[in-house]
Amino acid sequence: MKIRVRIIWLLSSTFVVLVLLFSTIVYVLSSNYVFNDFYDRLETRTNTTIRIELDHRGDKEFVKEFKQEYLEKLPYEKSILIELDDSGKPLLNSRQVKEDSNFIYKVIKHKSAKERSKNLLRFGKMYVTKQGKSYVVYTSAKNMYYTKYKHYLGGLLISMFFSTVFLIIIVSLWLSKRLIKPITDLSTSVHNIGTENLHFRIQNKQEGDELGELIKTMNSMLDRLETSFETQNNFISNASHELNTPLTSIIGQADLMLSKDRSAEEYKIALNHILEEAEKLNKKTKALLFLAQTGFDGKKMTIENLRVDELIFETIETVNRIIPGNKIKFDFSTLPENLYALEIKGNSQLLQLALSNVLLNASKYSENQEVRIYLSHTKETISIHVKDNGIGIPPQDLSHIYDPFFRASNTTSFEGYGIGLPLTRNIMRQHKGKIIVHSEEEKGTLVSLVIPYKS
Repeated sequence: MKIRVRIIWLLSSTFVVLVLLFSTIVYVLSSNYVFNDFYDRLETRTNTTIRIELDHRGDKEFVKEFKQEYLEKLPYEKSILIELDDSGKPLLNSRQVKEDSNFIYKVIKHKSAKERSKNLLRFGKMYVTKQGKSYVVYTSAKNMYYTKYKHYLGGLLISMFFSTVFLIIIVSLWLSKRLIKPITDLSTSVHNIGTENLHFRIQNKQEGDELGELIKTMNSMLDRLETSFETQNNFISNASHELNTPLTSIIGQADLMLSKDRSAEEYKIALNHILEEAEKLNKKTKALLFLAQTGFDGKKMTIENLRVDELIFETIETVNRIIPGNKIKFDFSTLPENLYALEIKGNSQLLQLALSNVLLNASKYSENQEVRIYLSHTKETISIHVKDNGIGIPPQDLSHIYDPFFRASNTTSFEGYGIGLPLTRNIMRQHKGKIIVHSEEEKGTLVSLVIPYKS
């Protein structure tokens, strides 16, 4: 059974049961109210009979006229007075009154009573006159209003019940469509994702609920898949290109030396050339392998509690050993007042590698000019910003900076392999963070490493 059908069935059945229960309660309570109201009318007529026949207070004729004018005649209404003897027994002197004897004795026992037999209702009470005589006074009538009211109320409730059921079904259809639509949209979006467009991300319009968390998880999965696919594709395409050059040079040099006998000096020069190319080949192979490793699932990383300031200091020390005399400065004024904002979870070695790549590039491409490190943070993330005043990146090259072995057109005079930023991006993805690069040619570059508190 589809979820939409289940939602319609569940909502409809629940509301139908509730409406049916509510209608039953209304019917029962209304019926009780009708009977109680009729008993009140009988009590009023019983009290009026006592005033007219026994009390003689005020104008007897006026009371009779008032009763006839303001108290409508009830169907089959009759008011009876039964005198009690000195022993308290009723003096029953007619067949009809004898038929009510059980009710009369009930009134004597309880001082007042009411009774219902189908539509015939009775109300009676004991009364003692000023002369000390005791009477049972009761009024009986048929509640014809109840029959009419019952039919009217029953018909109304049944009509309302079916109308409500119809509305419930319509509302259930509308609600189910509205509730299922995000899932349908999610299914459509997922179907549109393939190996050719792994960059596509599902739009999250359900922030804060379970479906929004599912979309976040799926987008995170797509990040990892895209990284893995890119790494695989880049490894194949770049390995064939980057490894071919030094291999061709090594093979060519070896063939040249073997083509005829050479002097010892020539062999020495050739071997040095082969060694240089082999070292380049070794570095590129290691870089490719490391890049491939950082494209795997981040769950395999060792996660630990880190402080961002300590991470920066340790990375600066590493860079100092590689580039002595660099001018990397950490802006302490940007440290947050709440030191807990510096605490993150991640892999120390990988994050140091990512930050060192950025710092090395900043020092190298600014020709050892001042490089500034500063921090900023939000409720969800903390960002490490690295600002240099170097050569910058040409606008046409910005879209390719994450391609392995790609080097900007203005970096030919600088040594490098074009592996730093792709490697840094992979590391940030493993930590569910991101790298943001802003650059202007001849003005400098700003690189931001955005790290979430919850990795």
